[in-house]
Amino acid sequence: MIAKAEVKFVRISPTKVRQVMDLIRDKDARNAEAILLNLNKRPKEFLIKILRSAMANAKVKGFNPEQLYVSRAICNVGPSWKRFKAAAFGRAQPILKRTSHIKIELDLKSGE
Repeated sequence: MIAKAEVKFVRISPTKVRQVMDLIRDKDARNAEAILLNLNKRPKEFLIKILRSAMANAKVKGFNPEQLYVSRAICNVGPSWKRFKAAAFGRAQPILKRTSHIKIELDLKSGE
């Protein structure tokens, strides 16, 4: 692990984030950024910010972003916001508004 970036309590479902993360895992950092920029899914906004932050962290440490790839991309479940919706016969239906903890780690390509 050369550089990492993490964001917690993002207000988006982890399952939706994992679908997009699978596209960038084990890709070059620049290619992963290009994939995210051309994607039409909501998690891309969060993932682009985190990826750019990890690349900036690597740059501060003295590494060239061209030599990096996404070694780990993890999305864990955060706490859920509990809300209720009115239902028939005076009952209530629960609504879980899910949150995510997203972590991206960059490493050097093998042979460099």
